[in-house]
Amino acid sequence: MLKYSDIWRAIDELADRHGLTPSGLARKAGLDPTTFNKSKRLNASGRERWPSTESLAKAMDAVGASFEEVFGFLDNNRNRRKVGNVPIAAESAAAASSAYNEVGSPCGPIWKQTTLPHVADPMAYAITIESNKYRPALAPGGLVVASPIAPVSNGQRVVVRLHEDKIELAVFLERTATGIDIGPFCGETLPRKLSTDEFATLHRIIWVAQ
Repeated sequence: MLKYSDIWRAIDELADRHGLTPSGLARKAGLDPTTFNKSKRLNASGRERWPSTESLAKAMDAVGASFEEVFGFLDNNRNRRKVGNVPIAAESAAAASSAYNEVGSPCGPIWKQTTLPHVADPMAYAITIESNKYRPALAPGGLVVASPIAPVSNGQRVVVRLHEDKIELAVFLERTATGIDIGPFCGETLPRKLSTDEFATLHRIIWVAQ
């Protein structure tokens, strides 16, 4: 899995590549200018603070950077995990809040490693489906791969992690003033509204396999 230092180094290199300081990159992305400063990389107690996936996505969008460019920085640092090595967990285990760090990326012993050579996203993770509720699109034993940093657009399939230690596969419909609207992953279930205090993360599904 990626290290804390990998992501911050990639942000520094992204800023430098586009002729910006970390503060300038944050400002260009519409963020607080101190968002990427070195002083913000540790919290008040001295613990490592990860940049949010939302702030990273905004920074990439602000300078027109592709995933390949950012992944290239990580690759050049020779610290990121090997392409195709993806953390994987069963659906029930992956629902636990303890299975993720403070920015929603997989962490902890419940995650094992699998090899998916075509998955280049170094922050992607895989979930093995256990339930029957996604039939016929996905049966138990099926696999979904999601990315914490891939931008989410209307109509795309997503993994929604709820605060009550549940995960749900759905179709993202739109953001609202109070949260998000999601539709069923498959079938004819009615769309649902989730307020921002009902879900912890919203990650785009980038690959599905039976």
